[in-house]
Amino acid sequence: MILFKGGWVFDGTGKRLDGHGVLIEGARIAKIAPQGEFEGFAGEAVDTRGATLMPGLIDCHVHLVYSGHPDPRSTISKQSPAEITLTALDNARKNLAGGVTAVRDCGGKDHLEFAVRDAIARGTFQGPTIHAAGRMICMTGGHGNSMGRVADGPEEVVKAVREQIHAGCDLVKIMATGGVMTPGVNPEDAHYSAEEMKAGVGEARRFHKRTASHAQGTEGILNAVRAGIHSIEHGIFMTEKCIEEMKEAGVYLVATISALKNIVANAGKGVPAYAVEKSIRVSEDHLRSIRMFHAAGGKFAMGTDAGTPFNYHGENAQELAFLTDYGLSLSEALVAATANGADLMGLDHIGRIETGKQADLLLVEGDPTQDIRMAADKANHRAVYKAGAPVALARQAPSAALEAAE
Repeated sequence: MILFKGGWVFDGTGKRLDGHGVLIEGARIAKIAPQGEFEGFAGEAVDTRGATLMPGLIDCHVHLVYSGHPDPRSTISKQSPAEITLTALDNARKNLAGGVTAVRDCGGKDHLEFAVRDAIARGTFQGPTIHAAGRMICMTGGHGNSMGRVADGPEEVVKAVREQIHAGCDLVKIMATGGVMTPGVNPEDAHYSAEEMKAGVGEARRFHKRTASHAQGTEGILNAVRAGIHSIEHGIFMTEKCIEEMKEAGVYLVATISALKNIVANAGKGVPAYAVEKSIRVSEDHLRSIRMFHAAGGKFAMGTDAGTPFNYHGENAQELAFLTDYGLSLSEALVAATANGADLMGLDHIGRIETGKQADLLLVEGDPTQDIRMAADKANHRAVYKAGAPVALARQAPSAALEAAE
């Protein structure tokens, strides 16, 4: 048993508890109560004075097979399946060391990341809980076609969904529009028709799989929402109609602000010119859409697109600060990264500090409900626990680690 006492507790739903202790027993939270109720406790105790205990962060959009190189598609094309699998394992562990205790992998390479997910779930390696989509499903020539499952027409889309389910996916990702990182496609364009989206999402739901859609343009967003999608990824060109329908259907927005910001900030450092041009072009619309969705009371879950250019695994927590820059309150950003992320993933045993929940915990300096940097900057992370077990924190700069390996 371990007792955390002395500091604050952020429960994941927006509540901050003062003067409370949290007792964990094995992998679970055993008791949360005023500190006086733990008087005389003789077991292991962690002094949390000047700090906040909160749920581990949940990143609902990562790519474990990518490592933040300037041109990820070019890099992965030169790697063997063994190298890709080991890269995915390394990146998974970097996420955990950066305070992220659960992730959704929104598109990998030939299902190689499934082996990493399964090895971590067995306890062979310590890492975050991973839900993986497998091969993202896209149209001929569409966004993600270099690694995705290309499918055209409703029948073929249904077949592609079934293939991911047969391979063992946790969720299904369907590419509703063009995107930034694929040459020759326009983010504004709808790729799949409404009929194709309905067929794919419907088949995934028929087999009890959650769904996510890369959806940047307006028409594609509406096609995905009307098909019954669980989350819109990116959501760059949202209109009031998009927001109205997303709210009515309870669809989450996973904004991935980190993806565009890191491309724009590192223009001229090897990122393909077409990706830089598109990122700059759509950035203002992305900001506008996020602010509109927030003002309307839409639901957010944190996601980073970690693995895309200069968007490093282990630095995911920075998205918290970006969310607040784009209009969310500090508490709303923290909820997006904890309870909301768990809800989107369908995992009711994590994301909250409650009795009986799994002890996936992050201990940060200060009070992140007053200063988001306490959670967003991993330099302020005191400790991470996964299922009650301590995790070694990541302190090396990711760019330095990549340079050392090259």
